[in-house]
Amino acid sequence: MQTWHAILLGLIEGLTEFIPVSSTGHLVLAGHFLGVDSPKKAFEILIQLGAILAILSVYSAKLLRLLLDLPRDARTQRFVLAVLLAFLPAAVIGAGLHTYIKALLEVPLIVCTTLVVGGVILLAVDRMRLSARYHDVMDVPPLLALKIGLWQCVAMIPGVSRSGATIVGAMLMGTDKRTAAEFSFFLAMPTMAGAFAYDLYNNYKDLDAAALQAIAIGFVVAFVVGVFVVRYLLDFVSRRGFAPFAWWRILLGGAGLGAILVLG
Repeated sequence: MQTWHAILLGLIEGLTEFIPVSSTGHLVLAGHFLGVDSPKKAFEILIQLGAILAILSVYSAKLLRLLLDLPRDARTQRFVLAVLLAFLPAAVIGAGLHTYIKALLEVPLIVCTTLVVGGVILLAVDRMRLSARYHDVMDVPPLLALKIGLWQCVAMIPGVSRSGATIVGAMLMGTDKRTAAEFSFFLAMPTMAGAFAYDLYNNYKDLDAAALQAIAIGFVVAFVVGVFVVRYLLDFVSRRGFAPFAWWRILLGGAGLGAILVLG
């Protein structure tokens, strides 16, 4: 992997991690058509640390407030419990299916197909006249959070999108668009951190100096770009909804399918 490859893939990670278009799917397709491969897809997973730190940076004040209020505020305690319950299904199922999921990442055809199908579903849900009962992320109840966590597990299929699955599930079960996106942010923190730690534990012996250098470059780029996306995404979603992301998924997935059929 050359330096410009790492920069480009880090840029893609930062731009796509928190929007419902599947960052992993984008990285798999970019690597496929660039002819870049990483052992066991470790690069694609480990540069997520940059995106994790981006959201921690933007949400540092909110996280500090949650930490200070946690010992004495019942609403904060319920919210933290909700996020942990939402994280639980992915932690259990992800660890059990880790090897199988990694194998699916080697198949760009699956990624392109799920990008298109997921885009159609996201577009349909965005256009539905849904009745929202929850307008503040702090009010998402624990049982609903657990159900959203089950939706997140669908994203273990490459190309589905972790944020896309959680957002669609949350909206169908009663949250407004902004709340669905923000809950996806909070759920991303333990989910991505867990995936990073698990993958690093399983692959650290296979990482040489060149691989670590590429990961470091991708991490820095993903962090810088991720900060920008997290800062402005909620306002964008409140104004425009999720249709632009749905159409992007459909166009990219369709173009990828065409390119695979023509180029292999």
